[in-house]
Amino acid sequence: MANYYNENTILYLNGAFVKASEAKMDLYSQSLHYGYSVFEGIRSYKTVNGQTKIFKAVEHYNRLKVSAEALNLPYTYLTNKLIEATYELLKRNGFQDAYIRPVVYAPANMSFSINTESFIVIEAWEMAPFLGDKLIRVMTSSFERPNPKGFKIHAKAAGHYVNSILASQEAKSNGFDEALLMDMNGHVAEAPGANVFYEKDGKLFTPSLGNILPGITRATVLELCNELNIPVEEKIIQKQEMYSADAAFFCGTAAEIIGLQSLDDKTFGLPWEKSLSKLIQDSYKSLVVENKQVLVNEIAGVE
Repeated sequence: MANYYNENTILYLNGAFVKASEAKMDLYSQSLHYGYSVFEGIRSYKTVNGQTKIFKAVEHYNRLKVSAEALNLPYTYLTNKLIEATYELLKRNGFQDAYIRPVVYAPANMSFSINTESFIVIEAWEMAPFLGDKLIRVMTSSFERPNPKGFKIHAKAAGHYVNSILASQEAKSNGFDEALLMDMNGHVAEAPGANVFYEKDGKLFTPSLGNILPGITRATVLELCNELNIPVEEKIIQKQEMYSADAAFFCGTAAEIIGLQSLDDKTFGLPWEKSLSKLIQDSYKSLVVENKQVLVNEIAGVE
């Protein structure tokens, strides 16, 4: 198992920096018993000029607030204060290239009643590429993405990820690297922890919003396509369309951008190195290590 912390690791807990080995939470928390919490996955990078940069910090912490409010979790935290705390957390742990996990969780509550308070923890650790750095073999999962009428599907809620774990474990037990989930209508949705794009005839396609998590990396890919003049379309996608694709990739904060070797053992038409998808991957890698704005400006003026 991965070592996420040691006796010297520091985390941020409800306004204080404490040792991870000494941090405590209530075992009667509604979050532990019912998965009733929200979280973010954020990355920081050592930039080309040697500084530490949290990628899309404002967007991630703003989404944390949106997720909490969608689930009726009280949220009193300010984005700029959380970003400042996160930079301090990285500094205290000596991290530059790191994965950052803020979690907003509930107090002790065995009922289903609304809480009047919430708590927050921010953890960080050094992490290898989530899905590795080679093309991955993917299978269609027997598990579906949850019905958006049953959940606030746009929220990054902890409980939703039981579905993700089951799908990913199924794929790996069948000899694949990862899964691809369909939605309740049998259309392509997303990976257990990432969004999906495919490429065909010089154009990229990705599932429309509605039955997927609106990923921040997904939005970044759309921005890169605009900058690189690569046509891209959000639409309802049939799995058969992906079978005949020239290339495909998953994207997410943890996964970054990782190319697919095959889907259900069907390989794609183009060598990865010759695809526009590879250009997107390279452009993303460059983007995250370029310090395009002064860090102090990144957190200034954020409510």
